[in-house]
Amino acid sequence: ELPTTKMLLSLIALLSAALLARAAPPTCYSRVLSLSKEITKSFKELQTSKAVDPCVETLPRLYLDIHNYCVLTKLRDFVAYPRCERVLEVSELKEKARSLYTIMISYCRRDLVFLTDDCNALE
Repeated sequence: ELPTTKMLLSLIALLSAALLARAAPPTCYSRVLSLSKEITKSFKELQTSKAVDPCVETLPRLYLDIHNYCVLTKLRDFVAYPRCERVLEVSELKEKARSLYTIMISYCRRDLVFLTDDCNALE
């Protein structure tokens, strides 16, 4: 009976270690990547929504590639865009864009690698 208990404890320890490995905290890169995907998805949903204010059509295009240095300018321009303040979804999107910009220039500055600076690629 003792070898079975040892085997069972070993199996539990192995499974626990596997779960802990998956539950590792997000890296700066993974956080920036997931937030940029979330922002891009929200922007697309906003543009295709029928119930949104017409000013949404005038918003700067928001395609984000976190490997392109020009994404920083793109985020700054989007956050600074003066129209649509009264539209809640736009305000929320601008807040997410502001957060992403802050994370990229402050917290993750040393962790990010920009592969290009092709601003036209973001249009």
